Amino acid sequence: MVRIRFCLPLLLLGLPAVHAHDHGTHARASAPADASPRVVSLEPAARATLTRHQVEASVHGATLRCEGVSLAALLQATGAMPDTPLRGAHLDRYVLVTARDDYRAVFSLGELDATLGNRGVYLVDRCDDAPLDDSSGPLRLLVPDDSRAARSVRQVERITVVAAP
Repeated sequence: MVRIRFCLPLLLLGLPAVHAHDHGTHARASAPADASPRVVSLEPAARATLTRHQVEASVHGATLRCEGVSLAALLQATGAMPDTPLRGAHLDRYVLVTARDDYRAVFSLGELDATLGNRGVYLVDRCDDAPLDDSSGPLRLLVPDDSRAARSVRQVERITVVAAP
């Protein structure tokens, strides 16, 4: 059983809460300074300096050979995700990817962090040596290691990083 006690006078003074657990006492991690929700720029300029990757994924029985940028690198370049190993308050953040038709998929920042989940997720703008057509693009998310392509969102319109409530 975990017991949590709050020290009310500390809270009233604006000091961090202290939680006492059966296994010791820990100060509560402070929240990241960046705002939530945070909309990530999908403009070409935001992706222009990032390393491009060749990505192959199976989507509905077809193999797609595409090119784009790592979602984690885009989040880091736009300041929506730290470029250092995640810890503390950043571990409650998730990435909401929304398509033009309101189809949505979610990834945790921990899932994308190279030192934790290290999940390869890519925002692509070209497949089979051509820009994506209107039915798939102009941007598409690919998750090559997912067993099903349910999170390979086509027609990506918005990416938002949100702190869980």
